[in-house]
Amino acid sequence: METMRARYGVPLGITAVGAAGLAYAVGFEVRSFRLRRITVPVLPRGMRPLRVLQVSDIHMVSGQRKKQRWLQSLAGLRPDFVVNTGDNLSDPEGVPEVLDALGPLMEFPGAYVFGSNDYYGPKLRNPARYLMEKASGRHGLNGNAPAVGVVHNPWTEIRDAFDAAGWVGLSNTRGRLKLDDIEIALTGLDDPHIKRDRYAEVAGGPESGADLSLAVVHAPYLRVLDAFTADRYPLILAGHTHGGQLCIPFYGALVTNCDLDTRRVKGLSTHEAGDHTSYLHVSAGCGTNRYTPVRFACPPEATLLTLTPQAP
Repeated sequence: METMRARYGVPLGITAVGAAGLAYAVGFEVRSFRLRRITVPVLPRGMRPLRVLQVSDIHMVSGQRKKQRWLQSLAGLRPDFVVNTGDNLSDPEGVPEVLDALGPLMEFPGAYVFGSNDYYGPKLRNPARYLMEKASGRHGLNGNAPAVGVVHNPWTEIRDAFDAAGWVGLSNTRGRLKLDDIEIALTGLDDPHIKRDRYAEVAGGPESGADLSLAVVHAPYLRVLDAFTADRYPLILAGHTHGGQLCIPFYGALVTNCDLDTRRVKGLSTHEAGDHTSYLHVSAGCGTNRYTPVRFACPPEATLLTLTPQAP
C-alpha cells in the first residue's frame, strides 16, 4: 500500500494542481478585469496633463455580459480621449455587443486601428504553435502562407459606428483630435500581423502645429516600432500580445505572438532606433480568442495613461 501511494501520489497531486490552475484560469482570472494606471512624461512643458484610456483586444463573443458592463463602466473615468488598438471581435455575431459595450466611451473623443480579428474570425489552433512560431521566427502572415478558408467578420459595421461617433480611423493614415485648446496629431497603421501596414504612406514623423503627436498600431512588430521611433514619435500605443495570456508566476510571458521580446509584452517600456528613444505602451487587452478562453498570471485589462510634461 505504501508503495502504491508513493507511486501514484505525486502524479495525482500534479494533476490536481493542474486542474485547479485550469479552473482558476477559465473560471476566474479571464473575467477578473483590471485597470492599469501609468504616467508617461511626453507633453511639452507647461501643458496640462492629459488622460488617455486605451482599450484593446476585446475579442467580444456574444453573451459576454460581464465584459460589456466593465467596458461601459470605464466611461466613469472621464478620459480626455480614448484609443482603441483593435481586435474587437472573436465572434461574427458580436458586433452589437461591441458597440453596446463601447457606447458610453464613444461619447468621448477617440481614435482607433483594427487588428486581424476585426477582419477575420478566429480559427481553432494548437496553442503550442505559438511556441513553435517563436522558435522559428515566423509570426502571423510574416513568412507564413496566406490565410485561406477564413471567416470574414462584419468589421465595416464597427468602422461606420466609430466614424459616426467622431472617432478617428488610423489605418495607414493620419488624423487629429481637438481637445478644447489642445490639438493631438495621431499616426496609425493597419495590422502588421497580417501585413496590412503601409508605413510609406504615413512616413515623415510628427506633424508641425500639433501640441502632441502619437503613434498607434495593433501589433507591435519591430519593423513598425523602429520606423515610428526613428521618426521621433514620443509615444507608441499597441496591443495584440494579450500580455502573453498564459504566463508563469515570477517569470512572465513565454510568447508575444510577434517578434517583440517577452520583456516588453505588456505595460510601459522604451524602444530605441537610430538616435531616438520612444515610449512604448503595450496593452495586455481584456479578451481572448474564443477557442482559448483562459488567462493565467495575466489578468484582462485596460489602461489609463496620464500624459504629463517632460522633465526640465
